[in-house]
Amino acid sequence: MSENDNGAAQAAELPPQIKMNVLAQFIRDMSFENILAQKGASGTAQPDVQVQVNLDAKQRPAEHQYEVTIKLNVTSKNKEDGSEMFIFEVEYAGIFNIEGVPDDQMHPFLLIECPRLLFPFLRRIVSDVTRDGGFPPLNLDNIDFMALYRAEVARRAAEQQPQATN
Repeated sequence: MSENDNGAAQAAELPPQIKMNVLAQFIRDMSFENILAQKGASGTAQPDVQVQVNLDAKQRPAEHQYEVTIKLNVTSKNKEDGSEMFIFEVEYAGIFNIEGVPDDQMHPFLLIECPRLLFPFLRRIVSDVTRDGGFPPLNLDNIDFMALYRAEVARRAAEQQPQATN
């Protein structure tokens, strides 16, 4: 066996190389409502911030292209009386070209790896908008997209279980 034959045999045994490119990132929809200012209230209040995260992924018409969207719903309430201070909703999307990911691994790849790449840009937007909206900049903690994915898979499995027993 020549050196070239040996190299070809080794290449055939290697898993396919995963190629991922971010083709675009954009804000699909965004709303910031400063309820505190609308009420004419001012002063210092201790905020209680709640963040809800939803993910969506879909294949685009072009081959190997996918669109992944992170949807954040952020509410801030006054810890003292529970009154709302602000509501911030944003949908941040990315278009990805992905090749070499096996079909059975594409779903978790889209909902874990792609949001992981988009998140730092979304974090910056949240910080800037809350600061520009008259509040201290909200610096989101890292989101564990793997844990989110596992929780969603477990939730769906639990939903299916009672139906299977009927």
